[in-house]
Formats: sequence, structure tokens, C-alpha cells
Amino acid sequence: MKVVLITGGSSGIGKSIGEFLHQKGYIVYGTSRNPEKVQKSVFPIVALDVRDVSSIQKAVALIIRNEKRLDIVINNAGVGITGPLEEIPMEEIKNNFETNFFGPIEVMKAVLPQMRAQKSGLIINITSIAAYMGLPYRSIYSASKGALEIITEALRMETKSFGVHITNVAPGDFATNIAAGRFHAPVISGSDYELAYGQVLKTMDEHVDSGSNPNEMAEAIYRIIQTPNPKIHYKVGLFMQKFSIVLKRILPDKVYEKMLMNHYKL
Repeated sequence: MKVVLITGGSSGIGKSIGEFLHQKGYIVYGTSRNPEKVQKSVFPIVALDVRDVSSIQKAVALIIRNEKRLDIVINNAGVGITGPLEEIPMEEIKNNFETNFFGPIEVMKAVLPQMRAQKSGLIINITSIAAYMGLPYRSIYSASKGALEIITEALRMETKSFGVHITNVAPGDFATNIAAGRFHAPVISGSDYELAYGQVLKTMDEHVDSGSNPNEMAEAIYRIIQTPNPKIHYKVGLFMQKFSIVLKRILPDKVYEKMLMNHYKL
């Protein structure tokens, strides 16, 4: 039975993936910054904060000590962030990159020695369809997830000779509690961005509320795990969300920009 580590496995997409793989017979470990608060998990939840290198190393060492191997790592932990770039505090920008970009890098650094020793392993980085385009009032989120996409492309080539596979999975909008944990720069009364940002914020929340079932992500991850030689990029979500990436490749830049602005009523 293969051993799976899922960061951010206590809720949302991570929890759905963990439960699905557990049902399929995998040995699953999830992580949370506060595992003592997690109730009724069908798989173990260990303490891990992706912003804390020591906690990453302790969690990985615990799993390897228990199972003697680590086959699949799913870098799922992440946070959302919204706001006009001009009005987002720099500390929140840095925190987002610490969680969405630097954290996954530290996780990969922690697990790669074991995977190289085994001469096998699979790392799945959960990014976002937002990583493929600069979205208004989501600039930092798009940038942090986009950076993880590019890192994955490079690291795949560095680790291929060791038998380690690395891939990206970019989800669209899913019906989870992600909006509750997202940092929202406040809509400032009297700001030049007040009306436009307020409208975009409302639209984003509506998209999450009407998003796809997280089980679709779990099934997609399972199919990838079953694939002997995974692709570099996967997209999971509604057709138009995935098609928007195709449109970005084929449309002139300004036409695509206009399409996004119309979508967000800007």
C-alpha cells in the first residue's frame, strides 16, 4: 500500500482527496497547523505549518519513521488573497507567498531525499487555474500559484533521473470553505477602487459558492496517481474555466484582457 502525505488535509479539497484515497486503500496522512482541533478524520492528521521548516521536517520524519517510505506527496495547503495591489499590506503579500510558494518548496526539499533513496515518488502540486492569468484584484494569488507552476516544470527535469515524478494540478472553483480563510483587503469607503473591487469580490464569492464538488478533484488526483508517467499540467474544473486557458494562448493579449474585464464587469 502506498503512503500519501497531503498538506492542508483537514478540510476542503485536501480532506476530500484524503478520504477518497483512504477508501481506495492508501495509507494517508493529512496535515494541519492545529491537528488537535480536527474532528472525525478517517486518516491521521499530523502537525505541520508550511511556513515553519522545522514543523515540515518533523512531520515528514514522523511519517517515514512510521511507514519506512513515502510514495506520494500532495502540496495542497494554500491560502487565498484578494484586494487592489496598491492596498494590500506587504506583510500579507509575503505571508501569501510563504504559504503558497515557499512552503511547498520546503515540503519538496524535505521529501525528495526519501524519494531519491527509494528511486520512486510522486509530488503533486495543487495550483490554480488563476495561475495561468493575471486576474484583477487577485494579483498576488495568481502570482504565487503561477510561480509554483513554473517551479514544477523545472524541478521535473532535475528529478526525472531519480525516478521521481512531479506534476501540477490546477483546480477551478470548488465549493469549499476557502473563502473563509482568504485574506480580503478591506473595501475602503471613498477609495478609487471601492466600487470595482466590491463588485469583483462579490463575483468571486458567488463562483466559489456555485463551484464544483471537491470529489471531482479527488477522482482526478486518483487517476493521476494511477498514471505511470503523469503529464506536466492538469486542469480540473468547469469547461469554461479550463477553456479560458486555451483562449489566453490563442487570443491577442488585449482581446483577452477585454474579455476578463467584461467578465468581472470592470
